[in-house]
Amino acid sequence: MSSLATITTQVADAAAPLDGRDPVAPLLERVRAGRDFGPNVYSTRDVLWVLYDRILRVTPATVDEPDRDRFLLSKGHAVAGYYAVLAAKGFIPPDWLDDQGGPGSRLGDHPDRTLVPGVEIGSGSLGHGLGLAVGSALGLRAQGLLDPRVYVLLGDAELDEGSNHEAIAYAGAVGLANLTAIVVDNSSATYGWPGGVATRFTVNGWIAATVDGHDQDALHAALTGHHGHRPHVVVAVVNNGEQA
Repeated sequence: MSSLATITTQVADAAAPLDGRDPVAPLLERVRAGRDFGPNVYSTRDVLWVLYDRILRVTPATVDEPDRDRFLLSKGHAVAGYYAVLAAKGFIPPDWLDDQGGPGSRLGDHPDRTLVPGVEIGSGSLGHGLGLAVGSALGLRAQGLLDPRVYVLLGDAELDEGSNHEAIAYAGAVGLANLTAIVVDNSSATYGWPGGVATRFTVNGWIAATVDGHDQDALHAALTGHHGHRPHVVVAVVNNGEQA
Protein backbone atom coordinates (compact mmCIF):
# COMPACT_ATOMS: atom_id res chain seq x y z
CA MET A 1 0.00 0.00 0.00
CA SER A 2 1.40 3.38 -0.97
CA SER A 3 2.21 5.94 1.71
CA LEU A 4 -0.03 8.96 2.15
CA ALA A 5 2.85 11.22 1.11
CA THR A 6 3.29 9.31 -2.16
CA ILE A 7 -0.44 9.36 -2.89
CA THR A 8 -0.65 13.07 -2.17
CA THR A 9 2.18 13.73 -4.62
CA GLN A 10 0.53 11.62 -7.31
CA VAL A 11 -2.78 13.47 -7.17
CA ALA A 12 -1.60 17.02 -6.41
CA ASP A 13 -2.45 18.16 -9.94
CA ALA A 14 -5.56 16.03 -10.38
CA ALA A 15 -8.24 18.54 -9.38
CA ALA A 16 -11.11 18.54 -11.85
CA PRO A 17 -11.22 21.59 -14.14
CA LEU A 18 -14.24 23.83 -13.56
CA ASP A 19 -14.84 25.29 -17.08
CA GLY A 20 -18.52 25.82 -16.32
CA ARG A 21 -19.23 22.24 -15.28
CA ASP A 22 -20.09 20.88 -11.85
CA PRO A 23 -16.85 19.14 -10.81
CA VAL A 24 -18.45 17.18 -7.97
CA ALA A 25 -21.52 15.59 -9.59
CA PRO A 26 -19.72 12.97 -11.73
CA LEU A 27 -17.44 12.06 -8.85
CA LEU A 28 -20.37 11.67 -6.48
CA GLU A 29 -21.98 9.36 -9.04
CA ARG A 30 -18.83 7.22 -8.95
CA VAL A 31 -19.23 6.86 -5.19
CA ARG A 32 -22.94 6.12 -5.53
CA ALA A 33 -22.51 3.46 -8.22
CA GLY A 34 -26.08 2.16 -8.05
CA ARG A 35 -26.56 2.73 -4.33
CA ASP A 36 -29.09 5.12 -2.89
CA PHE A 37 -27.85 8.08 -0.89
CA GLY A 38 -29.90 9.56 1.89
CA PRO A 39 -30.58 13.28 1.76
CA ASN A 40 -27.93 13.74 4.46
CA VAL A 41 -25.30 13.52 1.69
CA TYR A 42 -26.89 16.14 -0.53
CA SER A 43 -27.58 18.50 2.39
CA THR A 44 -23.85 19.05 2.93
CA ARG A 45 -22.60 19.15 -0.63
CA ASP A 46 -22.78 22.93 -1.15
CA VAL A 47 -21.15 23.68 2.19
CA LEU A 48 -18.31 21.28 1.48
CA TRP A 49 -17.67 22.68 -2.00
CA VAL A 50 -17.63 26.30 -0.84
CA LEU A 51 -15.20 25.41 1.93
CA TYR A 52 -12.75 23.54 -0.28
CA ASP A 53 -13.07 25.68 -3.39
CA ARG A 54 -13.21 29.16 -1.86
CA ILE A 55 -12.35 29.16 1.84
CA LEU A 56 -9.89 26.61 3.20
CA ARG A 57 -6.19 27.39 3.03
CA VAL A 58 -5.10 23.82 2.42
CA THR A 59 -4.06 21.94 -0.72
CA PRO A 60 -2.90 18.41 -1.46
CA ALA A 61 0.66 19.70 -1.13
CA THR A 62 0.11 21.34 2.27
CA VAL A 63 -1.89 18.74 4.19
CA ASP A 64 0.86 18.49 6.82
CA GLU A 65 1.87 22.15 7.03
CA PRO A 66 1.40 23.64 10.53
CA ASP A 67 -0.16 26.84 9.19
CA ARG A 68 -2.85 25.10 7.11
CA ASP A 69 -6.53 25.54 7.87
CA ARG A 70 -8.19 22.49 9.41
CA PHE A 71 -11.55 21.03 8.40
CA LEU A 72 -13.21 18.47 10.68
CA LEU A 73 -16.23 16.48 9.49
CA SER A 74 -18.24 15.69 12.59
CA LYS A 75 -21.22 14.63 10.47
CA GLY A 76 -19.30 11.59 9.28
CA HIS A 77 -22.27 9.71 7.85
CA ALA A 78 -22.36 12.34 5.07
CA VAL A 79 -18.95 11.17 3.93
CA ALA A 80 -19.82 10.39 0.29
CA GLY A 81 -19.97 14.06 -0.63
CA TYR A 82 -16.77 14.70 1.32
CA TYR A 83 -14.90 12.04 -0.67
CA ALA A 84 -16.21 13.46 -3.95
CA VAL A 85 -14.99 16.95 -3.02
CA LEU A 86 -11.60 15.63 -1.92
CA ALA A 87 -11.26 13.90 -5.29
CA ALA A 88 -12.38 17.01 -7.17
CA LYS A 89 -9.71 19.07 -5.42
CA GLY A 90 -6.93 16.52 -5.95
CA PHE A 91 -6.50 15.15 -2.42
CA ILE A 92 -7.33 11.57 -3.43
CA PRO A 93 -7.33 9.70 -6.77
CA PRO A 94 -10.79 9.56 -8.38
CA ASP A 95 -10.31 5.81 -8.85
CA TRP A 96 -10.65 5.34 -5.11
CA LEU A 97 -14.28 6.40 -5.34
CA ASP A 98 -15.21 3.30 -7.35
CA ASP A 99 -14.72 0.99 -4.38
CA GLN A 100 -15.87 3.21 -1.52
CA GLY A 101 -16.78 1.00 1.41
CA GLY A 102 -15.24 -2.10 -0.18
CA PRO A 103 -13.14 -4.56 1.83
CA GLY A 104 -9.85 -3.24 0.44
CA SER A 105 -10.83 0.42 0.21
CA ARG A 106 -9.27 3.30 2.14
CA LEU A 107 -12.63 5.07 1.91
CA GLY A 108 -14.80 3.71 4.68
CA ASP A 109 -18.35 4.69 5.57
CA HIS A 110 -16.74 7.17 7.96
CA PRO A 111 -13.45 8.88 7.09
CA ASP A 112 -10.17 7.66 8.61
CA ARG A 113 -7.42 10.24 9.04
CA THR A 114 -4.71 7.57 8.86
CA LEU A 115 -5.88 6.34 5.45
CA VAL A 116 -7.22 9.36 3.56
CA PRO A 117 -4.99 12.34 2.68
CA GLY A 118 -6.41 15.63 3.91
CA VAL A 119 -8.74 14.11 6.52
CA GLU A 120 -8.10 15.62 9.95
CA ILE A 121 -10.14 13.31 12.22
CA GLY A 122 -11.78 9.91 12.15
CA SER A 123 -15.50 10.11 12.92
CA GLY A 124 -18.02 7.68 14.29
CA SER A 125 -20.63 8.47 16.91
CA LEU A 126 -22.13 11.90 16.35
CA GLY A 127 -21.40 14.64 18.83
CA HIS A 128 -17.60 14.50 19.05
CA GLY A 129 -16.47 16.78 16.24
CA LEU A 130 -17.13 20.14 17.89
CA GLY A 131 -15.17 19.21 21.00
CA LEU A 132 -12.26 18.08 18.84
CA ALA A 133 -12.44 21.31 16.88
CA VAL A 134 -12.34 23.35 20.09
CA GLY A 135 -9.27 21.40 21.17
CA SER A 136 -7.60 21.91 17.80
CA ALA A 137 -8.29 25.64 17.83
CA LEU A 138 -7.04 25.95 21.39
CA GLY A 139 -3.88 23.98 20.54
CA LEU A 140 -3.11 26.23 17.56
CA ARG A 141 -3.50 29.31 19.73
CA ALA A 142 -1.27 27.83 22.43
CA GLN A 143 1.45 27.27 19.81
CA GLY A 144 1.23 30.85 18.62
CA LEU A 145 -0.24 29.77 15.25
CA LEU A 146 -2.73 32.59 14.87
CA ASP A 147 -3.45 32.45 11.13
CA PRO A 148 -4.89 28.93 10.68
CA ARG A 149 -8.62 28.52 11.20
CA VAL A 150 -10.46 25.40 12.31
CA TYR A 151 -13.77 24.64 10.59
CA VAL A 152 -16.10 21.88 11.79
CA LEU A 153 -19.28 20.66 10.07
CA LEU A 154 -22.02 19.09 12.14
CA GLY A 155 -25.74 18.40 11.95
CA ASP A 156 -28.29 20.11 14.16
CA ALA A 157 -29.23 16.80 15.82
CA GLU A 158 -25.69 16.56 17.19
CA LEU A 159 -26.50 19.51 19.43
CA ASP A 160 -28.65 17.12 21.49
CA GLU A 161 -25.37 15.74 22.87
CA GLY A 162 -24.21 17.27 26.13
CA SER A 163 -20.58 17.29 25.00
CA ASN A 164 -21.48 19.89 22.39
CA HIS A 165 -23.08 22.18 24.96
CA GLU A 166 -19.83 22.09 26.92
CA ALA A 167 -17.79 22.78 23.78
CA ILE A 168 -19.98 25.76 22.82
CA ALA A 169 -19.78 27.27 26.29
CA TYR A 170 -16.02 26.78 26.58
CA ALA A 171 -15.20 28.19 23.15
CA GLY A 172 -17.23 31.30 23.90
CA ALA A 173 -15.73 31.75 27.35
CA VAL A 174 -12.13 31.67 26.12
CA GLY A 175 -12.83 33.58 22.90
CA LEU A 176 -11.65 31.01 20.34
CA ALA A 177 -11.67 33.44 17.43
CA ASN A 178 -9.96 30.93 15.12
CA LEU A 179 -12.94 28.53 15.25
CA THR A 180 -15.88 28.33 12.83
CA ALA A 181 -18.67 25.79 13.22
CA ILE A 182 -21.09 25.05 10.40
CA VAL A 183 -24.39 23.50 11.51
CA VAL A 184 -26.52 21.91 8.80
CA ASP A 185 -30.01 22.52 10.15
CA ASN A 186 -33.00 20.53 8.95
CA SER A 187 -34.93 20.79 12.24
CA SER A 188 -34.09 17.20 13.16
CA ALA A 189 -32.84 17.90 16.68
CA THR A 190 -34.95 16.30 19.39
CA TYR A 191 -34.84 19.23 21.79
CA GLY A 192 -34.11 22.31 19.70
CA TRP A 193 -33.43 25.68 21.28
CA PRO A 194 -35.62 28.75 21.87
CA GLY A 195 -35.04 31.21 19.04
CA GLY A 196 -33.35 28.66 16.79
CA VAL A 197 -29.94 27.03 16.47
CA ALA A 198 -27.94 30.26 16.22
CA THR A 199 -29.10 31.49 19.61
CA ARG A 200 -27.67 28.34 21.21
CA PHE A 201 -24.27 29.76 20.27
CA THR A 202 -24.79 33.50 20.62
CA VAL A 203 -25.95 33.14 24.21
CA ASN A 204 -22.45 31.80 24.88
CA GLY A 205 -20.58 34.61 23.18
CA TRP A 206 -20.34 33.37 19.59
CA ILE A 207 -21.22 35.42 16.54
CA ALA A 208 -23.67 33.78 14.16
CA ALA A 209 -25.09 33.89 10.65
CA THR A 210 -28.04 31.87 9.32
CA VAL A 211 -28.22 31.25 5.56
CA ASP A 212 -29.73 28.99 2.91
CA GLY A 213 -27.60 25.84 3.00
CA HIS A 214 -27.67 25.56 -0.80
CA ASP A 215 -26.86 29.19 -1.66
CA GLN A 216 -23.14 29.05 -2.29
CA ASP A 217 -22.63 32.82 -2.43
CA ALA A 218 -24.51 33.29 0.84
CA LEU A 219 -22.49 30.50 2.42
CA HIS A 220 -19.25 32.11 1.26
CA ALA A 221 -20.24 35.50 2.66
CA ALA A 222 -21.22 33.98 5.99
CA LEU A 223 -18.12 31.79 6.27
CA THR A 224 -15.82 34.76 5.67
CA GLY A 225 -17.69 37.04 8.06
CA HIS A 226 -15.98 35.88 11.23
CA HIS A 227 -14.99 38.25 14.01
CA GLY A 228 -11.48 38.85 15.33
CA HIS A 229 -12.25 38.08 18.96
CA ARG A 230 -15.03 35.49 19.12
CA PRO A 231 -15.85 32.03 17.73
CA HIS A 232 -18.16 31.95 14.73
CA VAL A 233 -21.07 29.72 13.69
CA VAL A 234 -22.84 29.50 10.34
CA VAL A 235 -26.23 27.81 10.41
CA ALA A 236 -26.93 26.32 6.96
CA VAL A 237 -30.69 25.74 6.71
CA VAL A 238 -31.88 22.91 4.46
CA ASN A 239 -35.24 21.21 3.85
CA ASN A 240 -36.74 19.06 6.59
CA GLY A 241 -36.35 15.97 4.42
CA GLU A 242 -32.59 16.38 4.22
CA GLN A 243 -31.20 14.41 7.12
CA ALA A 244 -28.58 16.26 9.16
